[in-house]
Amino acid sequence: MDEKIVRVGNGQGFWGDSSRGPRQLVTGGGIDYLTLDFLAEVTMSIMQKLRSRNPEAGYATDFVSQLESILPDAVDHGVKIIANAGGVNPSACAAAVQRVVDKLGLKVTIATVTGDDIMAGLSDLIAAGHPLANLDTGAPLADRLGDVQSANVYLGAFPIAEALARGADIVITGRVTDPSLTVAPLIHEFGWTPTDYHRLAAGTVAGHILECGTQCTGGNYDRWRDVPDLANIGYPIAEFSSDGTFVITKKDGTGGLVTTDTVTAQLLYELGDAQRYLTPDVTADFTSIHLEQAGPDRVRVTGVTGTVPTDTYKVSVSVHDGWRTTAQLTVGGPDAVEKARLSGEILLDRLAADGVTFRPEDQLIEIVGSNVLYPGMIPDPVVQPSEVVLRLSVRSEDRRIVDRVGAELASLLTSGPPGLTGFAGGRPKASEIVGFWPALLDKTVVTATVSVQEGATV
Repeated sequence: MDEKIVRVGNGQGFWGDSSRGPRQLVTGGGIDYLTLDFLAEVTMSIMQKLRSRNPEAGYATDFVSQLESILPDAVDHGVKIIANAGGVNPSACAAAVQRVVDKLGLKVTIATVTGDDIMAGLSDLIAAGHPLANLDTGAPLADRLGDVQSANVYLGAFPIAEALARGADIVITGRVTDPSLTVAPLIHEFGWTPTDYHRLAAGTVAGHILECGTQCTGGNYDRWRDVPDLANIGYPIAEFSSDGTFVITKKDGTGGLVTTDTVTAQLLYELGDAQRYLTPDVTADFTSIHLEQAGPDRVRVTGVTGTVPTDTYKVSVSVHDGWRTTAQLTVGGPDAVEKARLSGEILLDRLAADGVTFRPEDQLIEIVGSNVLYPGMIPDPVVQPSEVVLRLSVRSEDRRIVDRVGAELASLLTSGPPGLTGFAGGRPKASEIVGFWPALLDKTVVTATVSVQEGATV
């Protein structure tokens, strides 16, 4: 009997990634599951604001439009879809998806996973002895409750696997860990249990490799000249065996590159303690990973080990943290760097003369083109550029003070050094700063809920 292989492809690394990914992976089949990752910490607060204005909003609308183009192929080839596109309103997202598949005349079972959104219950949780203290500062959340914009637990893979076991063709979640989208179908297909730590760890490693889309197939790769046909870069696929070993690859005929180096580059992305990569389902040891080039654009991953998970969930809380703006002008001609820096200093001095001041840590003058991205790492240019971009950024708790920067910016065009241009975009306005408040919460007070439209014909 041939060994069972489960193929999981990820076609979305973030909300705003190319719509080519889902189409590329689903067209013609070749995978069993398509995962789509839309959420980041700041995304949740944006979605929460959208829902506060419209109870039917608060999810990734791109997901719905993508489904309209890929669902016929997905159904024809038996590809199931798992996405965290539900944001803070998975039920509204599911309703929108239902309208799309109804329009297409398809038979699809849709499921949602909820329970991650704890914003409405924060006061009760704190009163019950769960301080949700900031992991960086130790400060209790009670002092900032009025500033909270969203609060979501990172759920794991098992609720998604339950949805699949109950017949879901499309699973829509809110906030779950990124690797959970990949781990869930493996739990479902291979019958992995909560104590199959090594296999769950392997699935977690695969999910981490896939989660940023083409970053493991040559995108954002330091040896970019070695990557063929970046315009047609292939989105990643993990081919899994029941023992937890897997191969990272991409579809034939696509661009990009899958090597032990491209996979390693993604493995190191956003990695903290390599021996304790924490998820709700397992603690994975990234130092146990063995990579092997198994053919052109094929990297085999073996040896992954894991141990018991923690008894807490990570919580992502977003809080209002003031206002900011960035004023920008292009400066050209001789001595462009010097003129740009002087222009920024003039602007701050004029504001100070009017009583508008910023703390040193709340103001930043950058001269783009003079090595501001990698100072001290890359040598400064020997020949000074003849055109640069002045970027003056400020922040404050007072929105009116921040807006004064934009109001004063244009005056530099006629009362500053020569060679300033690029004001066509108008005055920059203050934008809200969303602060990230990481915390932990006992798993026993969180309940994930799986809702399935049983046998829905939509």
